[in-house]
Amino acid sequence: MGEIVLAAKMTHVPTMLMSEQDGPVHGKRQPAIDGHREIARRAKALGADTVVICDTHWVINAGFHINANTRFEGLFTSNEFPQFIQNLAYAYDGNPDLGDAIAAEATARGAYTLAHHLDSLELEYGTLVPMRFMAREHEMKVVSIAAWATVHSHDESRIVGEAIRAAVEASDSKVLLVASGSLSHKIWPNKDYAANNGTFTISSEFNRQMDLRVLDLWQNGDHATFLKMLGEYAQHCCGEGSMHDTAMLYGALGWDRYSARCEVVSPYFPSSGTGQTNVIFPVQ
Repeated sequence: MGEIVLAAKMTHVPTMLMSEQDGPVHGKRQPAIDGHREIARRAKALGADTVVICDTHWVINAGFHINANTRFEGLFTSNEFPQFIQNLAYAYDGNPDLGDAIAAEATARGAYTLAHHLDSLELEYGTLVPMRFMAREHEMKVVSIAAWATVHSHDESRIVGEAIRAAVEASDSKVLLVASGSLSHKIWPNKDYAANNGTFTISSEFNRQMDLRVLDLWQNGDHATFLKMLGEYAQHCCGEGSMHDTAMLYGALGWDRYSARCEVVSPYFPSSGTGQTNVIFPVQ
C-alpha cells in the first residue's frame, strides 16, 4: 500500500537558478535552495520514490490535466522569463501508472481530469526548478499536475487533492507531495520594478503582513482558519495560480481536519514583488 510520506509548499522563483550564476543575484537565494535540498533529504529518509508536483506555472482553461509521461528529458527556456531560465537541461523518470490513477480517481469524484503521455508536452518551471535542486539529494520519479486553473473552483481542486491521496494509497508508491507556488504574488509593475529594486522587494506591505499571518497559522496548526480565508487571500493578495496548488495540497491532507504544525525551512523572502518560502506540512 502506498502513502504520501511528506508534503510541502515550495517556491520556484527563477532567481534560484540565477543565484548559482555570476551576477547581482549570486548567492542571494541560497536559503531557498537549501530548503529544497532539505525537503528532498527528508523525503529520501521517509522512502519517497515519487514526487507529485502541483504546478502553478502550468495554465489550464478546461478540465484538470496531469503530465504522466514515462520519461521527461530536454532543454527548457521560459517563455515568461527567457533572460532568467534558458537552456535548462533536465532528465527525470515519470510514474505513468500513478498519474493515470490520479486522473481516473479525480474524474470519478467529479473533477474531470486527463492524464497525458506526450513527449512534446514539456514540464513547466514550477516543476523543473524544485526538481533541479531536490534531485541533488534524491532521485525521484515525477508526476506534474497543472495548478494554474483559470476557470475552476477551490472545491474542485480539493477533489483533485483527495484523489491524489486515494490514488497514492491504492498504489505501491511512496510520495512527496509538493504545492509549487508563492504566497502573495503581486509582481511589481514593469515601470516600477527597477526603481524599487524589484528583485529583492515586495510590492505590497499588506501582502507581506498577510503572508506572515498565514505562516503563523500554518506553524500553529490552525489550518481550519486559513481555509476559511483561502479564497479571499488568493484574490486580494494575487495568489499564484489562484492558489489551486494549495487547495490540492489541503485536499490530500484532509482539508480542515488537518491540524499538524508546519515547519518553515526557508525564511520568508520577497522576490519581484511576491512573497516566497519553503514550508513542510507533516502528513498525519
